[in-house]
Amino acid sequence: MSTDLYVASGSPATAETDAVVVGLLPATGENCEPSLAPGADEVADAFGTGDSGLAALLAVAGATGKAEEVVKLPTRGAITAPLLVAVGLGEPDADGSPSAEAVRRASGAAARALAGTGSAVSTLGRINLAAAAEGTLLGAYTFTAYRSNGAGRAPVARVGLVGDGDGDAEETVRTATAVATAVRTARDLVNTPPNDLFPESFAARARELAEAAGVEVEVLDDAALAEGGYGGVLGVGQGSSRGPRLVRLRYAGGPAPRARVALIGKGITFDTGGISIKPAANMDHMTSDMGGAAAVIVTTLLAAQLELPVAVTATVPMAENMPSATAYRPGDVLRMYGGKTVEVLNTDAEGRLILADAIARAAEDEPDYLVETSTLTGAQQVALGLRTAGVMGSDEFRDRVAEHARATGEDGWAMPLPAHMRSELDSRVADIANVTGSRWGGMLVAGTFLREFVPDGLPWAHIDIAGPSFHTGGPYGYTTKGGTGVPVRTLHALLTDIAKNG
Repeated sequence: MSTDLYVASGSPATAETDAVVVGLLPATGENCEPSLAPGADEVADAFGTGDSGLAALLAVAGATGKAEEVVKLPTRGAITAPLLVAVGLGEPDADGSPSAEAVRRASGAAARALAGTGSAVSTLGRINLAAAAEGTLLGAYTFTAYRSNGAGRAPVARVGLVGDGDGDAEETVRTATAVATAVRTARDLVNTPPNDLFPESFAARARELAEAAGVEVEVLDDAALAEGGYGGVLGVGQGSSRGPRLVRLRYAGGPAPRARVALIGKGITFDTGGISIKPAANMDHMTSDMGGAAAVIVTTLLAAQLELPVAVTATVPMAENMPSATAYRPGDVLRMYGGKTVEVLNTDAEGRLILADAIARAAEDEPDYLVETSTLTGAQQVALGLRTAGVMGSDEFRDRVAEHARATGEDGWAMPLPAHMRSELDSRVADIANVTGSRWGGMLVAGTFLREFVPDGLPWAHIDIAGPSFHTGGPYGYTTKGGTGVPVRTLHALLTDIAKNG
């Protein structure tokens, strides 16, 4: 079940709805009351002034305006809606205005608080309409496909966003809805359990989505992978009874595309670690090891839906990394797509092996840019935590991608690829080993390995989303438990930037 968004007209104070959402800013100076954020003037006027004014009532109810705090008040006829929902925006930016991310998170928190409500009107769109739309849809997200005893309270059914007076409000909401829907689809894919989402079924789902969007799709099965020489994908997938796949999606970018972009995403539908098996604790989180694949699939379809003038080709390797009598072993040497050989020292470093095949194949299309994203290393979580992606690659393009990650609220930090790390990957028998003999700098080692398969001179970026792609704690802002959909919004912002600026 999804939430329907629309651009609301008229005054929120007289809207025929079940609830009205307003934003709050923290108290400043000697003022002990939080202040209403821009956009709530008509609602505030309807409550009057003084001790019976809205800010005073909210202060009595305990509201402080801190980020994502939600306080509900009965309106007692002051406005048409019976319920008022005030949500904190936290400290404003230096210019005195709440940031887009503050609006996004506040809208998400309000949407979660409105679960079970039929309809609402939000004034947060007057601060930032696109952010309010994205936050509302993402905060209202639920995944209930496997609940047989009911899903609890349904998400708020309908939300009207009061616009900021921009004449393109309808288009702004349409685009934001498309982006948020793509993120929700990525979340659905990540949240689907691995007994139902395995390489063959994942590829079938990608085909279904692509055909519905009018995007060209090609799926390579075991035989086609063997014929094509995809040694990395085949090696990782050979331990599972459910064979690997490689999916290729192509969006032409219209009659005059500004650039050609290759997107690559890691599609390990479940990762036991193989022979180098993982500890049992939290292994269930490995259902998320295809988060990068989900992100690039839905981003390619989003580019087609929004008709961006950028040609996008997604190359998505899919495999299940299992231990069995047929599994690949530490000590094996794999011949990758394109001919390079890799000595396997650790079968739990499998993502880079399937990605190497995909990168080499994608490079044959001669793209102008190459972006790969994956839940690649636990070292990313050690270095940057669970909410900040590590971005590596060619310096200028890497920084461009990281900037978009921060601007969208998905957060990314540029990381180096020190030249000395390449020698640590030297193999005694092959062109390169898949890991070093050291525990240090594992995120950078993985990026260094991938760089070996990127042609010289091609602007490229690797986004390690091991932490940000899957949230195991309680919900916050517009982030719910489970798959997050990171980095779909970063990739969309990047493609939009390339469409405008090349």
